[in-house]
Amino acid sequence: MKALILPLLLAAAPALAGTGWEGRSAAFFGIHFIDTSTEGAVNGPRADEAARVAMLDQYIAEGLVAGGLTLVDLGPASERIAAVKNPEHCAGCDGEIARGLGADYSIVAEVQKVSNLILAINIYVRDAATGAQIRGQAVDIRGNTDDSWRRGARYILRNNIFKEPAPPAP
Repeated sequence: MKALILPLLLAAAPALAGTGWEGRSAAFFGIHFIDTSTEGAVNGPRADEAARVAMLDQYIAEGLVAGGLTLVDLGPASERIAAVKNPEHCAGCDGEIARGLGADYSIVAEVQKVSNLILAINIYVRDAATGAQIRGQAVDIRGNTDDSWRRGARYILRNNIFKEPAPPAP
């Protein structure tokens, strides 16, 4: 029996070692939804998509925490954030806000709807001090469903943001 314990512990060691992101903090600005479909222009916002944005906000935040990051409270910068249309495209204001909140990183994300079939998800991690993008990816997804949105975000988190090794600490 003792002969089996050591190999099992050694096999589990990589999973127990952490992601390399532990002890680092991030300001996650949530999902910015861009609807460039004709449907959105004609019919306006849809309740199911608003709910999907909230779901994906939570899903990504939970994934970032599970990956070892500590998310800072955005509350102290709420007025400044509210004045920004899209934190991903604000000439570096996301980094300034993240720095002001004491975060190591700024994390911005978008979902762009081209149609009910074609959507894109982007998640980018930037160094709050320099504004340099250190991780990030855009993926196209098919289908405007909770599952397709989660699958796209999960792919980016697993295969890009938390791909080993973690970037050097800031």
